[in-house]
Amino acid sequence: MMQGRTLVLSVDRDDDIGWKGKIESPCIGRAACLRAATTLALADPEDSDINAIFSAIKIYDELIAKGEEAAIAVVAGNHLHMIEGDRKIAASLEQVVKETQVTSCILVTDGAEDEYVIPIIQSKIPVSSIKRVIVNQMPNLEGTYYILKKLLDDPKISRMIFIPIGLAMLLYAVAWLAGWPGAATIVVVGVIGSYMLYKGFGFDELFHGIIDALRISLSRGRFSFITYTITILLVVIGFTSGFFTVLQYYASDGSLGLVLYLMTFIFGAIEWLVIAGLVMSVGIIIDVFSNERGNLGKVIVFPFFVTAIGFILYGASVYLISWSGVPEFPVSVDLAYATIFQSTVAGIITAIVGVIIQFFINRKMAEQQKQEIIEII
Repeated sequence: MMQGRTLVLSVDRDDDIGWKGKIESPCIGRAACLRAATTLALADPEDSDINAIFSAIKIYDELIAKGEEAAIAVVAGNHLHMIEGDRKIAASLEQVVKETQVTSCILVTDGAEDEYVIPIIQSKIPVSSIKRVIVNQMPNLEGTYYILKKLLDDPKISRMIFIPIGLAMLLYAVAWLAGWPGAATIVVVGVIGSYMLYKGFGFDELFHGIIDALRISLSRGRFSFITYTITILLVVIGFTSGFFTVLQYYASDGSLGLVLYLMTFIFGAIEWLVIAGLVMSVGIIIDVFSNERGNLGKVIVFPFFVTAIGFILYGASVYLISWSGVPEFPVSVDLAYATIFQSTVAGIITAIVGVIIQFFINRKMAEQQKQEIIEII
């Protein structure tokens, strides 16, 4: 049975060879990989990726000594943006497979983070083996302190730890000086909790996606750059309005539960958030209409759905806050019943109108495409 050519692949997901060693990836061939390892070793002798690359070279040499056909490469991602980095790894691996004509892969990593890209690698080439390189560290307290210090010196990790803690402490001090000592604790818990949800639900990747869309729209001179900028400002205003609404009703009644705090935040922020969604939707629709008119049916429904969700959330927040008897709330219980009914009906009607408009636009676009095909023929 004929054996194919094996690729020994070292993955540097956070791009230490580029960030620290200024080496462009992918590095293909033994000489290029050895140069990447030695350059990174001179830039940061304590980086574990060095051991992973040298381990890959050792495996490659052993395969060659056995008379097997093999190739070696190092691919890297992005130091700060994981999504962009994973896309880069996929593109680099595709280039490596094309140049080396390999049929299987031995993956060499230095930790669990690099192993997240295994599905990406398997989509390009079968993985026949995985080698995880573990670097021995000092087992005593001094070694643990040193490892933690090195982690905190990494800007990617330090931002993840210091920013939420520092912001929470700053807001605690501001709330205390503003005469809201009781609210100071909930401010800190709220900030830390919000950050954990922000990371846990992947909103950080969504935020990076928005920034990338903003940069692309600016570079291509699209109208959505203006609407994206306005949207960001409106979202900031909305969150600020919701935050101060929570503080207002917290000061009047400190017994509110978590659900009521959320509803109070929505009551204060929903108007601005809906306007932000509408502004962003208008920008997207204008760009699609100008540049990709065939996709207009996919985006025309956005403002209708945003408005529908706004109606429903507003009615739910008013009803729950009024029904709970929060002091000084401007809407009575009787009026809240009417509000949630009217808002729900308005939301459903708005969504239905959006779907109907989308249907007619999709049909019109299909007819135009059919007519264009007939004219070409």
